[in-house]
Amino acid sequence: MSSSQVSQDPAFRPPFRIAASIEATPKQVLEGDRLAGLFPAGTRVYLTDVGTSPIPEFARAAKILAQDGYTPVPHLPARRIAGEADLRERLRLLTGEAGVTDVLVVAGSVDTPAGGLRSTMDVLRTGILSEFDITTIGVAGHPEGSPDMSSQTIAEALAEKNAFAVEHGLDMRIVTQFGFDPQRYVSWAHDLAAASNRLPIHVGVSGPAKITTLLKYAALCGVGPSLAFLKKRATSVMALASGFSPEGVVAPIETHVASDPACPIVQLHVFPFGGLRKTAEWLAERGSWFGANGGHKTFVAEGK
Repeated sequence: MSSSQVSQDPAFRPPFRIAASIEATPKQVLEGDRLAGLFPAGTRVYLTDVGTSPIPEFARAAKILAQDGYTPVPHLPARRIAGEADLRERLRLLTGEAGVTDVLVVAGSVDTPAGGLRSTMDVLRTGILSEFDITTIGVAGHPEGSPDMSSQTIAEALAEKNAFAVEHGLDMRIVTQFGFDPQRYVSWAHDLAAASNRLPIHVGVSGPAKITTLLKYAALCGVGPSLAFLKKRATSVMALASGFSPEGVVAPIETHVASDPACPIVQLHVFPFGGLRKTAEWLAERGSWFGANGGHKTFVAEGK
């Protein structure tokens, strides 16, 4: 059905879609195929920091993303940052060379912190982000808990982030680790709202990928409950020639959000374990890219 046919058919109701962001490594941006035109203009492209890319290289990747018309969102992992001077230098390069205005601040899974910064709140409390005019900030969400923190500590930290965002006028959002159980996401999001969370939630999902690849990353990233959920479904999923399809995760979430406007889930954050291009094609085909600039829930027409 063409877009013109859609607009002329009063009975047509387009499917509900949630807009999406995507993850990439500096190496993918610097050494892989150019990403220009692969995503819609303005799409948030998160730059993963696992400690293997020097900060100048990280900044060059962010600059390329910005030149390609995207919104680069570099990770700032507190425990990999060697103090406030290091944080300032990172932000000087990221904002000065790449024009970064949006960051994801996480604790970072490091056994021995590089400096005195150990948590997201440690980074926020320095006030250094505001020195560089960064007021759009993502923070981590833990639908399955965290091996590094108790559930009580997570709850207290989230309450503090909510209060900090209000006090400092920040555009703050929660971005979660990936998972495979849609009901867990929905229940967790509503539990947070009941506990007075007011930050919008961007839920992490995997793009299309091989089951063996997903099992590897799930084990590495400590998403235990989702790993068990995936293993239960692996036999039937593997029977599909295309491997794992994210629709089994994404569609139930969208169905719930469409029926509940108060749901705090507003966007997908996609981990392209099966490759950036394959993931981008899947998002385009299902219509998730439409509305990516605003990062909000949106209705889109099939076939557009």
